[in-house]
Amino acid sequence: MSLSFFDQFMSPTYLGIPLIALALTLPWLLFPNPSARWLNNRLLTLQNWFMGQFTSQMFSPINLGGHKWALLLASLMIFLISLNMLGLLPYTFTPTTQLSMNMGLAVPLWLATVLMGMRTQPTAALGHLLPEGTPVPLIPVLIIIETISLFIRPLALGVRLTANLTAGHLLMQLIATAAFVLLPLMPAVAILTSVILLLLTMLEVAVAMIQAYVFVLLISLYLQENV
Repeated sequence: MSLSFFDQFMSPTYLGIPLIALALTLPWLLFPNPSARWLNNRLLTLQNWFMGQFTSQMFSPINLGGHKWALLLASLMIFLISLNMLGLLPYTFTPTTQLSMNMGLAVPLWLATVLMGMRTQPTAALGHLLPEGTPVPLIPVLIIIETISLFIRPLALGVRLTANLTAGHLLMQLIATAAFVLLPLMPAVAILTSVILLLLTMLEVAVAMIQAYVFVLLISLYLQENV
């Protein structure tokens, strides 16, 4: 029984064909397309306002050289939010619960920020490995520690997103199973459990948006260090 709880995180297949590509493509079909009219509809206006607020807040502390990343990070933010929110629907698959996919997003973006820093300002980029005023005997140890922490960053990005979404989905399934089992035995307790499940679902909606924001925010902080 305990193994069945993890079946929801398996990549779905149909006739031996993995459907994760379909799960990654579907969110883009739900976005409203820009129109040539002077006045847009409410959904497109809300989307434009959200993108403008997000871009201005995210890139206000970053130099002009890093503003080229605005389109990429804003698109990644909307994409992750859509994947996380669609994964909360019944009988759906959440691709962001796969560590391989999250690492595939985190590693190239982190590596791009590091390479940009090495190309534009190599002295400042390497200077992050050794804090100013470090005693001479501690210099080799601190360089090793800072190098390890630098390479752990993409792993932390992928594991954070995977762990938060996986834990939330597992907790929702456990509480839903408990409510279903307790309904014929103790209806009052089952109703209370269902209320807790409703509150947890609202919390998971917030977590789905917050985790997408944190993922992009950390990438922007790495970009700020190297631009």
